[in-house]
Amino acid sequence: MPTLIEPKLISGNANLPLATAIAKRMSLYRGMTVGLVNARVERFNDQEIFVEVYENVRGEDMFILQSTSNPANDNLMELLIMADALRRSSAARITAVIPYFGYARQDRRTKARTPITAKLVANMIAEAGIERVLTMDLHATQIQGFFDIPVDNLYASPVFALDILNQFKDMSDVMVVSPDVGGVARARELAKRINAPLSIVDKRREKAGEIAEMTVIGDVTGKRCIIVDDICDTAGTLCKAAEVLIENGASEVHSYITHGVLSGPAVERITNSVMKSLVITDSINAPEAVRNAPNIRIVPTAPMFAQAILNIWNGTSVSSLFETETLGPIYEGIL
Repeated sequence: MPTLIEPKLISGNANLPLATAIAKRMSLYRGMTVGLVNARVERFNDQEIFVEVYENVRGEDMFILQSTSNPANDNLMELLIMADALRRSSAARITAVIPYFGYARQDRRTKARTPITAKLVANMIAEAGIERVLTMDLHATQIQGFFDIPVDNLYASPVFALDILNQFKDMSDVMVVSPDVGGVARARELAKRINAPLSIVDKRREKAGEIAEMTVIGDVTGKRCIIVDDICDTAGTLCKAAEVLIENGASEVHSYITHGVLSGPAVERITNSVMKSLVITDSINAPEAVRNAPNIRIVPTAPMFAQAILNIWNGTSVSSLFETETLGPIYEGIL
């Protein structure tokens, strides 16, 4: 398939360090400088968002780098307004690279008179002129079907598998744990990659933010447990699950979470918890408190996103990045 002209990256304010890292990795892969398009994304005095692109983008293959993390509404509007600016500037194709897709937790109607916000956001993205979405570890895989445009959903599990095999030299006593029944498929995928057994923490929730009861399904006695999940918000469930695992005989508890939202008392809870370590990705720009926490570690996603962007631009397979064999050389010397 013939390629379009050179890929061009533009970033909002949500995660500039990740955007810069992706540009550097693409420069390394291509042997030529790939920079961020010169633009300004600012606020009027009443906090309306203003976007101005200083470079010609007519006929260009544009990639907007923007997580819709906290503040979710501001970052989402930045994404939509940047897309509109590029569309009206005659960009040939606009791809939204959304490492963390916000509003994904509202993916179905669990009660009467509630919205399906993930579908609403999908409609807004398509209407803004975005033609493709690249994201990572959607909260629910069916959200891909909410879009009428192509969606490439990357997975953190191959990167986590590489990191675990590097950090845990002896895998004989390692067990992967899903913190709830809904996350079993995600935990099973990682367990297969590292050839480890699987356990489940069954939780009964009375209402949002409160855990009434937790039960461990499986024998974790003497095991080094690795809790796997896609989102950690206030860390209440995660820290409670770690305590329950220790109470049931686990020797250590570690956690691998894709998106470290870590709002409210999360960092303090994690620092004071029985968890030996929490590993998150840089899909969300980590504040200083997270970076300085003694038992929180951040693994980079820029190598994977840079390669995925190049594959989309080239018209080659993105699903090849699901394999550890493909990501291994990309992450060599990083993890």
